Formats: sequence, C-alpha cells, structure tokens
Amino acid sequence: MLWTQLVAIRELGHRATIAEANERVIQREGFNDDQLALLHSGGPRSEIEYRLAWSRTYLKGMGLLDNPARGVWETTAKGRECPLEEIEGLRQAFIASNRKSKNSQTQSSSSDVSGDPLSDAEDDVDSTWREQLLGELLSMNPYSFEILTTRLLRAAGFINTSVTSKSGDGGIDGVGTYRLSLVSFPVFFQCKRYRGSVGSDKVRDFRGAMAGRGDKGLLITTGTFTSDARNEATRDGAPPIDLIDGELLCELLKDHGLGVNVSTREVETVELDHEFFAAIANAAD
Repeated sequence: MLWTQLVAIRELGHRATIAEANERVIQREGFNDDQLALLHSGGPRSEIEYRLAWSRTYLKGMGLLDNPARGVWETTAKGRECPLEEIEGLRQAFIASNRKSKNSQTQSSSSDVSGDPLSDAEDDVDSTWREQLLGELLSMNPYSFEILTTRLLRAAGFINTSVTSKSGDGGIDGVGTYRLSLVSFPVFFQCKRYRGSVGSDKVRDFRGAMAGRGDKGLLITTGTFTSDARNEATRDGAPPIDLIDGELLCELLKDHGLGVNVSTREVETVELDHEFFAAIANAAD
C-alpha cells in the first residue's frame, strides 16, 4: 500500500483528506466489493482502511508524508520526488529506527513493527477512540441511533429536524431543513448501523423512498460505502445522495462534542543548555 498511497496523494495535488486518499487508492487498485467488505479483526474498520492507515504512518516515518492537520495528509519535498525503487529501503530504515528507539526505552521486543507496529503512532492510526465510538454506536438500538443523528444534524446547522421511522415512513428515517443564506430546503436522511460496507442497492432504495418528496438526501452509516455505492450516489441524471461513512461520522461527533470529550495534553521537552555549562567552565579558568 505504500507506493500506491503515495502516488494517490500526489495525484490529488499533493494534499488530501483521508477519505479522498482512500478513495483514490481504491480506484487505482480496482478493489472489488468483497475486498472492501472484509473487516479487520471483525470490524468495525475494514481491512483495506486499516492497512491504508498504517501506510500513511509508515510514509510519515519515512519522511515522505506529513500530517499538518487532523485528517489531512500532504507529500513532503522528499515525497514529491521519491521513486518506487527507494521505497523498500526507506521502509527498512524506518523499521530499524523504530526498533532501536523502542529498545532504547527498554520496552519489550514484542513491539516489533512486523506485528502491530508503532503502538504510539500518530492520530490517523492511534484510533482507539474511533473504534470505541463505533462500538458504542453499533450497540445502540436503531431508534436511539436516529435520535443521535438528529442531534448531530442540528449541531451542524439543520433546523426542524425530526425522526420519522417510527411511523413507518417508507425507508426515510428522518428529515431536517437546511438553511443556506436566504434559501432553505428539506433534507431526508437514512441511518444504517453496519459493520461492513453499504452497497449501491441501498443508495438506490433510499433514492426511491425520496421520490416525490424532495431531491436532497443524506445516507449515514457506521460502516463504509462500496465504490459502486459512491458511484451510484453521484450518478448522472439522478438526484445526488451525500454519504457519511463511519470514519467521517466519528469526526463529526467529535467536532461537535457529541459523546466525545477532547482534552489537550502538554508535552514537556527537556534538553541541556551546553552554552550555560561552557560559560561556567570559562569563568572558572
């Protein structure tokens, strides 16, 4: 995944969100729906998402990518020029450097990168909170999840948001009004608590449920969307459906402080002032 991830971000103008980078890799590699649906250790994250997350961490450690903002990746000067034949050497050097660092901290050799590497990796992979949040969402009953969705939409600027699914409203879980400057319009939403991938048939079914009511829809899942589902959501000649997958859902809940508390830690850096000691030594001469 290292080379294809690096090339994908290059193709996206050397800067991309996680979702953009993942989607470009999936397009480049031609992964099928069965591959996209394969879960890592039972989920909720897919195996491909998991491996792509690690590839970004490796590329950062290799000096080819940087992570200037949460969920955003960009190539470094080195990453813009690095050829394929140098990737493996840089990877091996990174593994060796990481192992040496771990050993210098007298940590167990079981933290070798060949297993589940870099337990202290940057935010994209150190996703314990995301896994816990998705687990919490998956444990909710469907109606509670829909109520949470309405709260998220209100926090994001929707008004008159309500759940409709208890009345058996034909595949529509809820509706809200989104105001854009002087114009407002209804947006219908559907929620799917999935561990795997949502396919194109679910997008078509949702669009069919919206027919005659409106043309703005939002499909929200705790899982992922297959490439066919994403293509169907933006198919020419059909009302577009906006998609929110589990990764983005977690970020939105965190950004709006819904079920996620964020605190900032200060890290103390201590280093010797050699000039200070040199001055003492000179004064003693």
